[in-house]
Amino acid sequence: MIARVVDAPLSVAEHEDAVADKAAGAVVSFAGVVRDHDGGRSVTELEYVGHPTAEQVLTEIAAEFAAREGVHAVAVSHRIGLLGIGDVALACAVSTSHRGAAFAACADLVDEVKARLPIWKRQVFTDGEEEWVACP
Repeated sequence: MIARVVDAPLSVAEHEDAVADKAAGAVVSFAGVVRDHDGGRSVTELEYVGHPTAEQVLTEIAAEFAAREGVHAVAVSHRIGLLGIGDVALACAVSTSHRGAAFAACADLVDEVKARLPIWKRQVFTDGEEEWVACP
């Protein structure tokens, strides 16, 4: 299981490799990528700031998903620091025996991370304004 909060670039392929299992018939991955817009405004960059407990919370979430029936392995990481357009902010992968369960588990994992991970996002817009987006 991988569960980490890092200030370095993330690789979805590394997460897929981490959940490889001979019993798994499906590996589903997700990359949350920094986009160039939000709410109709152009974005130039994002900064993520994590609470000191962020990695502990992420580990708890990953462990909950790894314990689900039918899940073989889970890998999930969130990046902090200054990110540019196109950078991966959230990478995860889940392996299960069948594709339906893998898609569902990966989607649920992303939703749970977004709901519970104590990370704040600062968006910088092309007009020079910025805003902080609250975390849970």
